[in-house]
Amino acid sequence: MNLAALATLAGGLPFFDLPLLVQAFDDPRPSLRVQLSRWIGQGKIIPLRRGLYTLGDIYRRTPLIPAVLANHLCAPSYLSGIWALSFHGLIPDAAVWLTSVTSRGPRRFENAVGTFDYRHIKLAGFFGYERVPQPGGAILVATPEKALVDHWYLTAGEWTGARLAEMRYQQTDLVSVDRLQACADRLRSPRVSRATKRWITLAAGEARAHDAGAVTL
Repeated sequence: MNLAALATLAGGLPFFDLPLLVQAFDDPRPSLRVQLSRWIGQGKIIPLRRGLYTLGDIYRRTPLIPAVLANHLCAPSYLSGIWALSFHGLIPDAAVWLTSVTSRGPRRFENAVGTFDYRHIKLAGFFGYERVPQPGGAILVATPEKALVDHWYLTAGEWTGARLAEMRYQQTDLVSVDRLQACADRLRSPRVSRATKRWITLAAGEARAHDAGAVTL
């Protein structure tokens, strides 16, 4: 395997794995690992996690979108929590880490693309996500309602009215109260149920304030 052949094979892919190279080239697996390690040291290949790589920018012909990568670093998973709340415009702050939910064990990956945090949720709670087309590939991301519930469920402590207000939720009209309640009910968590009721009260207050011409929650 030489770099030109690898660029021809994987240049149109956002990332690639070792099994692809084993199938495409006659080199023994140990030799492929040695060559990959050499190119990583030269900056021609970027490691994403064990066995998953991307070509350097000058060799790759397609963009590498962090949110798309997040679904592949750990599967099954979907983006949720703070990242999804920011994605949907429900909070004003941009998310620094890409937070995801998985039915597997919790883990974190840090690479040249970003920090990817995966939180475990019970299999019965692995629902409420959708496929959203994005430039560079579609992503699996929680619905607005499930992003809220996941965040409350996976973050320790009681979600009091004051704590909820500190999140500075916005565009709350994007959230269906019925779907939010249904998501909370499926998780069967008393703490999440209490947070849901408080959030609904908070959102209703925001709506009344908006109708009255107020600019803050």
